Amino acid sequence: MNDLDRKLTRRDAGLLLGAAMAGLAGPLRAQTAAMPRILVGFPAGGSVDVSARRLAEAWRGRLAENVLVEQRVGAGGRLAVTALRDAPPDGGTMLVSPSSMFTIYPHVYRKLAYKPETDAIAVSPMANATCGFGVGPMVPATVKTMGDFAAWAKAHPDQSSYASPAAGAMPHFLGDQFKRAAGITLTHVPYRGAAPGLQDLMGGQIASGCFLLGDLLPYVAGGRVRILGVTDHERSRFAPEVPTFGEQGFKGIIGVETYGLFLPPKTPAAIVDKVFDLVRVALREKQVVEGLAKLGCEPLAMQPADYARRLAAERTQWGPIVAASGFSSDD
Repeated sequence: MNDLDRKLTRRDAGLLLGAAMAGLAGPLRAQTAAMPRILVGFPAGGSVDVSARRLAEAWRGRLAENVLVEQRVGAGGRLAVTALRDAPPDGGTMLVSPSSMFTIYPHVYRKLAYKPETDAIAVSPMANATCGFGVGPMVPATVKTMGDFAAWAKAHPDQSSYASPAAGAMPHFLGDQFKRAAGITLTHVPYRGAAPGLQDLMGGQIASGCFLLGDLLPYVAGGRVRILGVTDHERSRFAPEVPTFGEQGFKGIIGVETYGLFLPPKTPAAIVDKVFDLVRVALREKQVVEGLAKLGCEPLAMQPADYARRLAAERTQWGPIVAASGFSSDD
């Protein structure tokens, strides 16, 4: 069961948060002299970074006087995972990361520097982030569905391409799945992050792009981007008019990233449980929920064991999808 489904009164939530904060603050002060820190493997201002900062703000003044968000940018988020792996297991160092680091990357990188099953403890997701497939001004306004786009791509193979925020990221493989399902030529163009890809999409330098829905949404109102499909089982409340891939006949193209909180290996179970309580209650705070909504993210908490099982199942799911794409990397 999603723990957010359990109804708590404002007073109950406050009492639980206070108790959890008090219970964790003691071990942190006793075992580490540094202020608690949340590692992030992506640049400041991005959706992962903003999610981590919302969490830090909810904990600031309660867990500790200050909670630091520390960028460990590099290698597509992998440097932050290895930094967490090597951190003391005292609760003083945490990681907010997309689930792809633990579900897709093991199939992409032949020399992955960490073991996703053992080098981090999954505490809980913070949020679900759906992906969307959008087109820009290169594609005629008459193209309104994924089927329309497939027909356009078949008629214009020299212009048929899609952007993604990175080679080996979830949107890369979602676009590849669509290409194979539709039987079209669709050249993948990876970018270094969503921002430059979206600029080229809106500027008409590239026909289409697959990105997190929250990256696409700011440009929809002005007509600079048209979202044709979302990659969840259901429509997103942030774009309820946009059908899923499955609704449009492209079943099985599902990609939902979780932004999760992780602790170093060998962290005691008592600390893991207390951190989970902090996450669960922080996700009930208005500023956290509203902050995630601005990113197109739905708050989500799961018990540590349930989250670990979800990650393992998704790791199995993505294996054949990555293999079918033919993409891998030694980097």
